[in-house]
Amino acid sequence: MAMEKRIHLYVSRKNLLTWLMALCLVGSAVARIAIPCVKGTWDSLEMWSQIVLPVAATLLFVLITLINGKEMFYKTAIPVFMMGIFYAIRPHAIIGGSPFVLGMFYTCILFYCILYTVITSGRVRFPWLLTLLFLLPIAAALYGHQQSLYHEVPGVVVLPDVPFEMNTTAFWTFLPDHLLFIGCFLLTFAIRVSSDGKYHPTWGDRIDGRKIRTLAPMAQITSYFQWERNICSNFFEESFEITHIDRYIRQKRREGLTDFGITHVLLAAYVRGVAKYPQLNRFINGQKVYSRGEDIQYCMVIKKEMNVDSPDTSIKVHLNPRDTAVDVYHKLNAAVEKVKATRELDSSLDGLIMTLNLIPSIVLKFVVWLLKLLDYFGLLPKFLLELSPFHGSLFFTSMGSLGIPPIYHHLYDFGNLPVFGAFGMKRKALEVLEDGSVVQRKYVDVKFVLDERICDGYYYATFFKYYKRLLAHPEVLDNPPEEVVKDIP
Repeated sequence: MAMEKRIHLYVSRKNLLTWLMALCLVGSAVARIAIPCVKGTWDSLEMWSQIVLPVAATLLFVLITLINGKEMFYKTAIPVFMMGIFYAIRPHAIIGGSPFVLGMFYTCILFYCILYTVITSGRVRFPWLLTLLFLLPIAAALYGHQQSLYHEVPGVVVLPDVPFEMNTTAFWTFLPDHLLFIGCFLLTFAIRVSSDGKYHPTWGDRIDGRKIRTLAPMAQITSYFQWERNICSNFFEESFEITHIDRYIRQKRREGLTDFGITHVLLAAYVRGVAKYPQLNRFINGQKVYSRGEDIQYCMVIKKEMNVDSPDTSIKVHLNPRDTAVDVYHKLNAAVEKVKATRELDSSLDGLIMTLNLIPSIVLKFVVWLLKLLDYFGLLPKFLLELSPFHGSLFFTSMGSLGIPPIYHHLYDFGNLPVFGAFGMKRKALEVLEDGSVVQRKYVDVKFVLDERICDGYYYATFFKYYKRLLAHPEVLDNPPEEVVKDIP
């Protein structure tokens, strides 16, 4: 219920106030660097705590707002906490050295950061509170500026034998703070509440998935005890009679889909199955369960030519539960042809791998460890997730094109791919009917390796029964599903 009541705050780059905020904050960052340079106070401790930290926080706030302000404005809480740390460790002669006063001061900073986080995450339905929230530091900065005229404040040098009215040192010292808070105050008038009725990401979500927050207690803790994907694998095997599928394939080829084959049928049936049983489109990362929603990411390996010396590469195709068999055909073939058109069958993934191969081995091990760490916390950049064959909904491979039966292919411990399927070559089988007659039928064998943690066994069994019914009547794949069930209402 709490998630249903949450509102979504966003800012637009089209708003002039957004750019005024950026101008003020960039000016604040420049002033924090320039003023210590003029005063010559560049010792190492001050540089990191009083210059690098606030400058990094200020610029990060600007970047998040300009780049992700539409969907992830709530992440500005990160630089706000960084600034909270800066103000907590900043010298404060004005407030005195009393432990009680200092304790109250630190408590106020912490409360301020938490309140900002709660408001920007949409849990408070009064975004105008942000305006009041930024009036407080503006008032505090003005008070500090005024007090510095009468007290000796660390970092504020009062020039001797100069009339007080002519002493502008205090003004320059507090200029970065004034610019920072004025910029943020202006931004509060550019903040809007989304009215599109859609779900928007919040804390705990990933770029590629929405966190499932309604899992049963056992399902939530299982991945902490069974954290390797391979030791949580279930194996499923089924044989599908393909008389109707072959007839369906011939029909599609007569309609002009010359390359239409069994891969398209099996994949389209899987997509249609996800439309009814969306938990198959979940994954686990960082011991948490996520849903990809309606983004079905299909991965596969392709070769330029069917020989042992031909290079291969991986591709990723984004499918939708509403896709028909024809939609699947066009999306898949477009992705394959795009890569095959290159002379060396190079995809963007190959370019990334070649770059990584240039790194010395010892450094490469660290880079891979860092990528795993970022992936655990959901911090991998979107372009890397798009290239990675280890992140997706389904990896499906054809052993039939190799002329062999299907294999059980292991899942990858890196990434979040929860399902790996393989189908083999077509085979014929003689079967004895009830009347004693013998008939010959055609079959294709399919094997799946499944991450048992994304849904329970009953759900898997129900899905595969439905999958089998779809393949027995592939013509239903010509039309979009009547209903697409949402994993999270």
